[in-house]
Amino acid sequence: MTTASPRIAALQTVSSPDVADNLRIAAGLIAEAAGAGARLVALPEYFALITADERAKVRLRERDGEGPLQDFLREAAQRHDVWIVGGTVPLVAEADDKVRNTTLVYDERGERVARYDKIHLFGFQRGEERYDEAATIEPGHRVVTFDSPVGRVGLSVCYDLRFPELFRSMGEVDLIILPAAFTYTTGKAHWEVLLRARAIENQCYVMAPAQGGKHASGRVTWGHSMIVDPWGEVLACREEGAGVAMAELDPARLAAVRASLPALRHRCLQGGQ
Repeated sequence: MTTASPRIAALQTVSSPDVADNLRIAAGLIAEAAGAGARLVALPEYFALITADERAKVRLRERDGEGPLQDFLREAAQRHDVWIVGGTVPLVAEADDKVRNTTLVYDERGERVARYDKIHLFGFQRGEERYDEAATIEPGHRVVTFDSPVGRVGLSVCYDLRFPELFRSMGEVDLIILPAAFTYTTGKAHWEVLLRARAIENQCYVMAPAQGGKHASGRVTWGHSMIVDPWGEVLACREEGAGVAMAELDPARLAAVRASLPALRHRCLQGGQ
């Protein structure tokens, strides 16, 4: 791991059905974060499209390695000399009527270094509020980590947050990134406590770029894009609206937490790895 303290940035959006406008907003936030010294920036889940029409993302889906959304991420990384974790992009699935909800990572040269397909698919119903991602999304099955200028990184998406065994399966990582579009209802109740728990139990930084506000579709997302340190302290938070949450990933802080409370070495049940 690098001995410097690189800056990382979680970008928050309130995405709409207008893909071009969403990309314009995302481009501005990437530029803002890079201009402020971020070495790695991450976009939220569904950064390119949120709409009441759940089939829209199926129509928007791209083949792996080609398409305007992937071109956008690649070119933004090159333009701003920054690593980009591209929220999620709808990619072609095995089923013709579904997508893979995929996080793509590009280095500062625009080279793709990682792909993670969301494993756990959100389902929720309370009164008239209902979500069923499995209707249009095909789950992934592979745990993904990669090396970056800010250390070893593990990838996850939104609903994955509720499944701690996924994060244990990553092994020892310096940073977990979780692009999300948490609903207002579940976010208000569980978002912060779960993010802090994942940071504490894995003794690593957690960065969660999120959707945050009322969308044109009528959907309301919780926001509170957040960066949490290995002790569970919230270093940065963007509560609502488009913007940037930024903090330093301090290797000395990471080492100190692990040295003073070596919980990762004290584990007795290793079945998750």
